[in-house]
Amino acid sequence: MCQTHASREPLRIRDFYNKDLSFSPYAREHEGTDILVRGYMAPPLKAQSKFLVLTSRPMAVCPFCESEADWPDDIIVIYTDGIIDVVPFNVPIEVDGKLELGTYTDTQIGFVSRVRVTSASFEKM
Repeated sequence: MCQTHASREPLRIRDFYNKDLSFSPYAREHEGTDILVRGYMAPPLKAQSKFLVLTSRPMAVCPFCESEADWPDDIIVIYTDGIIDVVPFNVPIEVDGKLELGTYTDTQIGFVSRVRVTSASFEKM
């Protein structure tokens, strides 16, 4: 049965990882499914982007990482189908999209991620 946006519980970023930074059973259970996740938009890496970095707490600077070894456990890359409207870093947002796990390097900007939400949309809380 399909759940509506309003009836789904948002996932928490911290629940995607075990203490050793491997993916949790919780994350594996939701891999490939449409999820809701709440957080904050980090300042964009470039103008006219189709992606954003979702953080678990407000960050005034983007936590850009060069390798998966440096990947923080409190951010998720969000890919949208269109250019994003930037939201101030201290305004909470809710993201809806498909959860993807595993190391991925964006070929256009070189950003390395371990967790992504694709075909995403978001709204201010």
